[in-house]
Amino acid sequence: MVNPSHISFSANDRSYLAIVKKEIHQLAIQAGLGQKKINEIDILVSEMGSNLIKHASGGEILAGVLPAGEGAGLELISIDNGPGIPDPVMMMKDGASTTQTLGHGLGSIRRFSDHFEIYSQKDWGTILLSRIYPESAPKKSVRKNPLSLRSLVISKPGELVSGDGSYSFIGEDGIVKLLVADGLGHGAEANRAVREAIGAFRDFDSDSPAEILRHLHAALKKTRGIVATVVLVDPVRKTWKLCGIGNISTRLSGFQQPKGYLSYNGIIGHNIPHTLNDQELSQNEYQQIVLCSDGIRSRWEHAKLPDLHKQDLIVQAAALYKDFGRKTDDMSIIIGRI
Repeated sequence: MVNPSHISFSANDRSYLAIVKKEIHQLAIQAGLGQKKINEIDILVSEMGSNLIKHASGGEILAGVLPAGEGAGLELISIDNGPGIPDPVMMMKDGASTTQTLGHGLGSIRRFSDHFEIYSQKDWGTILLSRIYPESAPKKSVRKNPLSLRSLVISKPGELVSGDGSYSFIGEDGIVKLLVADGLGHGAEANRAVREAIGAFRDFDSDSPAEILRHLHAALKKTRGIVATVVLVDPVRKTWKLCGIGNISTRLSGFQQPKGYLSYNGIIGHNIPHTLNDQELSQNEYQQIVLCSDGIRSRWEHAKLPDLHKQDLIVQAAALYKDFGRKTDDMSIIIGRI
């Protein structure tokens, strides 16, 4: 599927919160939520925005409509660079407050969420995750593939569409195929290049990421061009197979030291190396993969954020975006975990 985009709403000024609430209200309608749920979301967004302004001197709210494969519904992610919450469990109790208010904020957000998570570290900030479904949280189904997968796609401020994108699907052989692409520049033309790449990626059947990239190169000759990384996740052979061209950051982690992948130089659709080789790694050594477009620096060490690996994958993606991607560029992140 083409992984959906999130919209970033700034929450640095109380006067702007009414506009944020109105925009997210429309997204809730688009997600197919009923009036009762929408009314609760209005309250939830007000509490999120108020918390950002009162406790963190501002931040942002990411909002996205969940695809049907993930239960449909609405996903909200609050991100700040505030002082952090020393005891998140205590602060979720009604009446708990650090600013002499009624202290209903976090408790209300949790009650109105079908799925809620909070991650906070001192002097780093806080991330809140809220998912709201049309009726109730979807029942957990037995997965046909052992790979958990989440993505975060956000356009550069001021752009209506993202010049970055990602795509993922399961082939008939059970292999999961992942693509993270970054169109050159920003806006509609970069977005067109990425969408054409996604179409070519979806329609080309190969078990070699390098061959897939060569196919994309031929298909994108008339576009602005992209940089991209392709990963094939084989649940039978228990391998990651990957190949990339350009500045898509890729990192694998597990019980051993994290391992980065160095992409080839070039621009798909314009000039690529004559020689491209796949790299194959064992899932026994590396259980998680992160792919992200430009804006992420290789020095990011999530190990310095205690217990982040225990959070929902979208919270991990939001933490990465918070540290290196906020308000600088289009952003596309995929995190997969075995």
